[in-house]
Amino acid sequence: MAYLAAPPQPTVPQPRPSDGLRDRPEPWLFVRPGVDNPTGAVLFERDGTLIQDVACNGDPAMVHPVAGIRAALAALRGARLALGVISNQSGVARGVIGRAQVEAVQARAEALLGPVDVWAVCPHGPHDGCGCHMPDAGLVSAACRALGLPPGRVTVVAGSDTVIEAALTAGAHAIRVPTTRPTATAAGPCPPCTLTICRTAECPEEAADLLLTP
Repeated sequence: MAYLAAPPQPTVPQPRPSDGLRDRPEPWLFVRPGVDNPTGAVLFERDGTLIQDVACNGDPAMVHPVAGIRAALAALRGARLALGVISNQSGVARGVIGRAQVEAVQARAEALLGPVDVWAVCPHGPHDGCGCHMPDAGLVSAACRALGLPPGRVTVVAGSDTVIEAALTAGAHAIRVPTTRPTATAAGPCPPCTLTICRTAECPEEAADLLLTP
């Protein structure tokens, strides 16, 4: 008797139960098919740098791109750099949002901004011992591996010292831009990076210019 082949298993890690953290939990990785060893990559912090920061957002209708991000992404795509997004989503661990809502927000962001080569999401809380909750370096490292790139060929663009720390700890480069978080100043130049030597830019477009200027 002939048997049908079993369907391929999903490549995206599945969430683990909140009481099953005895093993080190993994980030969620969403990798676009066809990404094949790009020469370099730029990873954007999701909330406040790529899209407007809405706490624990699971509603695609609340997805609004940050000013200047479309032009920045177009310039980087024109230079054939891979693009990625990294994000702590501890609302998943708290039960405020679920995986389907995270994916819906990502899909809406791509509908507005174009394709993203890798989304790397930490769905854990800060005390879950996952190693991927920024400022730990695991999420940035996982995104780099998904793209087939060493961290030294990857730059993280972010408005949060937490994300910048994760980038630098992983061995990636970092550019700090102003964030759209409600607690941040809405206008004015970006303050200097307080962690270590890193570049700053006043907007995503300027960050792209820094990356593309010889």
